[in-house]
Amino acid sequence: MSKPNIYISHDDHEELIDLALKALGRAPGAALLLQEMQRATVTDALPANVVTMNSSIDFERGGHHYRDFRLVYPRCADVTDGRISILTPVGAALIGLAEGAMISWLGPQKEAQSLTVLKVKQPVAT
Repeated sequence: MSKPNIYISHDDHEELIDLALKALGRAPGAALLLQEMQRATVTDALPANVVTMNSSIDFERGGHHYRDFRLVYPRCADVTDGRISILTPVGAALIGLAEGAMISWLGPQKEAQSLTVLKVKQPVAT
């Protein structure tokens, strides 16, 4: 499976590697997050259309459209409130993708999974 380019900031890269290492064997997306961090382009010049931590994302997965979901750290996750943990397979797949990018991965039973990023909105600095 060919994977799209992903981009991440230096600070997020270090923090997410540490988080994934601590969660290996306990969180379903930890191994995928580590794989994604290994292939990521690390830069602090991130385009606004790239999924970062706390981005609001519209995406398509399995024929369903998901709107205004936010990518968050595990302690803030609540999928019923639209907050997806970075340590889930979907969260790990989303990080670093640009609008229009599609990614595929194998699920726990080796079933094909994929999603496409439709829109990215960055958090407003306060």
